[in-house]
Amino acid sequence: MELVQMQKSLQDYTKSLFLDGVLDSQFLQLQQLQDESNPDFVSQVVTLFFQDSDRILNDLSLSLDQQVVDFKKVDPHVHQLKGSSSSIGAQRVKNACVVFRSFCEQQNVEGCHRCLQQVKKEYYLVKNRLETLFKLEQQIVASGGMIPAMELGF
Repeated sequence: MELVQMQKSLQDYTKSLFLDGVLDSQFLQLQQLQDESNPDFVSQVVTLFFQDSDRILNDLSLSLDQQVVDFKKVDPHVHQLKGSSSSIGAQRVKNACVVFRSFCEQQNVEGCHRCLQQVKKEYYLVKNRLETLFKLEQQIVASGGMIPAMELGF
């Protein structure tokens, strides 16, 4: 695929992430922090998010599978995931965490189990979509191109 077409594909793909509500403007702000001195900044931050989220989701699964659920342990994990997803612009994960926290406050085990499944679904969606985005960017750079700047003007 020629470079100009790859750049157009990247722009279209990135636009779809915003239009589908997968990402919000916080992701663009994160991208603005990336420069020539740290060209992998966004992928590094997102990789840390993936590592932390995998651990948190595992901890949440274990906590909710206990005979007696300790909501004082569950809620901080959900709060942490909500904060980290918000910081990278993972809007749908953040929104699912908001609902999850309300079920934690109600100490509704069944509701928390449903929310955990929804959070996992949204998390794996954003993870898959961002991994694809980073692969597209890597292909452009490997072809000698620049990553086009993205704005929310669509």
